[in-house]
Amino acid sequence: MRTVTVVGASLAGLYAARELRARGYDGRLVIVGDEPHLPYDRPPLSKDFLTGRADETRLALAGAEETAALGAEWLLGVRARGLDARGRTVLLDDGRTVPTDGVVIATGASARRLPGDGLAGVHTLRTLDDARALREELTRGPRRVVVIGGGFIGAETASSCAALGHAVTVVEAAALPLVSHLGTEMAAVCAALHRRGGTELITGTGVAGLRGTVAVTGVELADDRILPADVVVVGVGAAPNTAWLAGSALTLHDGVLCDDGCVTALPQVVAVGDVARVGGTRAEHWTAATEQPRAAVANLLAGRTVATARTVPYFWSDQYGARLQFAGRREDGDSVRIVEGDVADGAPAEGGFLAHYARDGRTTAVLAVDRLRAFMRARRGLARTTDGVQPAPL
Repeated sequence: MRTVTVVGASLAGLYAARELRARGYDGRLVIVGDEPHLPYDRPPLSKDFLTGRADETRLALAGAEETAALGAEWLLGVRARGLDARGRTVLLDDGRTVPTDGVVIATGASARRLPGDGLAGVHTLRTLDDARALREELTRGPRRVVVIGGGFIGAETASSCAALGHAVTVVEAAALPLVSHLGTEMAAVCAALHRRGGTELITGTGVAGLRGTVAVTGVELADDRILPADVVVVGVGAAPNTAWLAGSALTLHDGVLCDDGCVTALPQVVAVGDVARVGGTRAEHWTAATEQPRAAVANLLAGRTVATARTVPYFWSDQYGARLQFAGRREDGDSVRIVEGDVADGAPAEGGFLAHYARDGRTTAVLAVDRLRAFMRARRGLARTTDGVQPAPL
């Protein structure tokens, strides 16, 4: 291949570029990014960066020396607007075209929005610019903050806002935050972290709309309650950035459809990270973005699928001073029991706990709160099996 184009100056895009060079690719490497920034780490945006414990220099994923060593052409602040039907030309929104022999799609996902979120004081938290804007607003004195959505971004943002001394309310449409990931029993335990952190948690009701004319003044719930708000953070998920691929030969369905090796319908086009639907699953987690490029690049250079990227799912989240870690594939109906540590008053006890999920006598997933070493042992056990399940402990 004479030219490989990485579309997306993201974590996954950077790892793909690194993998290309590590595997000996010495041709032209073009990296296109719609943001003006070099790749940066997103998890700290809702945590240390938002609270001011980390500045922008600590977000950089590569230093100047490594960036130069990649030998890439960086086209930043420009958005891809199309991929020709053969997958051989990337079209940019400034009118330029990039002829290419191979493409790595790493365009990630964008935060979903609510009607009326153009009001001042309404934020999403997906990009560095989003985090800059929210952090600046939170320095203006005590604020009434309403976080819509109790997922990972919502919970972490609520935790950071509470740590800064703001009055925080989280609104979650489901019966419990993270219930689809953790199941009812463990979701209830983890939800108690909000209460312990001084955040009000409202569940089982959606948002009907936002109040205000120029700036937001409140959040109207589906049950007609009005929550006063000076700042609203919308954390209701993300949509994969695939609109630019309309009209290409690729199959799009909640992401770019790929086989188990991140290869699309065109063998010279692979997809990685939040935008990729690999083997039927789209994983919006840091580990997927760092692990998928190994297989994707191997397959791109081989011109066919020679490696797979189906690893055991893993995610972590920092909330109210606690570290939550989860690995495996939990399904509804799996049993769950705490095998180390304990729960006190419905919340993780001091020292946390480790829980195992099981199905048909085999462990399918593990959850830990503040049990890092125990969790790593359990995660390694899952990783040693081909399907991510192992015999459950007695």
